Amino acid sequence: MVPTDSSKPRRPLSSAAAVLAESTDDAAFATTLAKGLVVLEAFEAGSTLLGNMELSTLTGIPRPTVARLTHTLAELGYLRYDAERAKYRVGARALRMAYPLLAGMQFRQVARPMMQELAHSVRGTVSIGLLDATSMIYVETARSGDVGPHVPDIGMPIPIVMTAMGRAAAATLPPADADRLERNIAAEDAGLWSAFRDKYRAGIAQCKSRGFCSCLGEYMASIHAVAAPLFHVRESKQSFSINCGIPAFRLQPGQLEGEIGPRIAALADGIRTIVGQEGPAVETRKQSKRT
Repeated sequence: MVPTDSSKPRRPLSSAAAVLAESTDDAAFATTLAKGLVVLEAFEAGSTLLGNMELSTLTGIPRPTVARLTHTLAELGYLRYDAERAKYRVGARALRMAYPLLAGMQFRQVARPMMQELAHSVRGTVSIGLLDATSMIYVETARSGDVGPHVPDIGMPIPIVMTAMGRAAAATLPPADADRLERNIAAEDAGLWSAFRDKYRAGIAQCKSRGFCSCLGEYMASIHAVAAPLFHVRESKQSFSINCGIPAFRLQPGQLEGEIGPRIAALADGIRTIVGQEGPAVETRKQSKRT
């Protein structure tokens, strides 16, 4: 898969549709509920207004079933019906569902001013991501001015295997979880895993030895990025990382790894210190402090 400069985010590798397809023999699995979530996941950036036929085509669910699901979701407030266009858009109640998750990440408020300072300094974006199956989900972001075609926002998904943020988050995982993640990525998209496996593993190794890893246009050709592991919360099984993305034309030779990489590692170490979290490895934290 070749990365492009499109501003539309890639659909997450692991989705409700994939889980639904794999759970046909699970008697405890609520198929109707899953289909409703599949319909909700069909709405993404660039597809914000969809009719029942379009949703049926996108999800593979028969149109009569889609019509019942969209009607129910609209009655509950998770979709909103546009009578003039005879189509649906996501309703405000869907946004309410994200609040309990974000409210549990109070370190974002601590990190935000430091993230904004770095973003202004390098004229790029600085974001925190949460590992979700085989994707990363942005949970906080700061940016400075025109940052190019990729404008991160809270809730936006990006793939783990081909991004610095994803590789840095994988570096926080316990060994058994890291092995499981590799198997899941390979099972869901063998071609993507084959293309990026070596760079993915090299990025994890870089995080453990230098405190950060880099990605030179592998996800979006015009954006170069560095990322550092933040921490893994054992109780909730949440893994976080922080990245800095900059339009390639703004970078001087060697600047990304020589200057910005150590700065993102130092920022990660500062956030961990303030919130009292441990990093993925002692040598990573020591390197960040030296930087």
